[in-house]
Amino acid sequence: MNVLIVFCHPEPHSFNGALKDVAVKTLQRQSHSLEISDLYLEGFDPVEGPAHYATRVTPDTFLPLTEQRHAFNEDVLPNDVQREIARIERADLIILQFPLWWHGLPAMLKGWFDRVMVYGGLYSGSMRYDRGRLAGKRAICSVTTGSPAAAFTRHGRGGDMATLMWPIHCSLYYLGLEVLAPQVVYGVQGGGLSYQAEGEFREHLESAKASWAQRLSTLEETPTIPFSGWQDWDENGVLKEEHPLRWRP
Repeated sequence: MNVLIVFCHPEPHSFNGALKDVAVKTLQRQSHSLEISDLYLEGFDPVEGPAHYATRVTPDTFLPLTEQRHAFNEDVLPNDVQREIARIERADLIILQFPLWWHGLPAMLKGWFDRVMVYGGLYSGSMRYDRGRLAGKRAICSVTTGSPAAAFTRHGRGGDMATLMWPIHCSLYYLGLEVLAPQVVYGVQGGGLSYQAEGEFREHLESAKASWAQRLSTLEETPTIPFSGWQDWDENGVLKEEHPLRWRP
């Protein structure tokens, strides 16, 4: 299996960095081929804008989707975007390793989606969801949070984790990817030693590493999150009346 790890954390020796390293060692030990997109280390520019396009379809008004589609069709996408798309195309499994910041993706990783998932190339109006270009590939998010697990339940102060992860999972499925339930490590306070005693932190880290390594060994047999597809929706994109999951008063 070909695996792409998209690593998004500015500190390589962080808790997230340790989880990335565990994934690398575990997957290599299982004889999988591996690539890493280290967004901070490689200096990825997350900000989409006109400066990325030398030749423009509409020079006076920047229309991101128009310029992305044109650059893809003409094979003149920016080099960093071409590199990332090539990595995605080679991958059977994509692992996103990141901390949950402000209840969502770090800006760097959000910008990776903005720039790399180019319109007309990796998706279009008719090439999305279960008809997406990346259909047949899998994705999983490995996430760290600061608060404990109880805070991310339905009535917790942090909000329900499944709800917080929904936009990310929906974006992955939008591209056609089959999405696995996330691997979440709770209670990583301050990203490391600043708020936790060293012994407590090391124990937490070792436990998380072992759990992640175990999970990685079973990914190929793990079922994915179920999503509805084109055959389930009416012309307005709403579940059909006869669909078994359609709520009825």
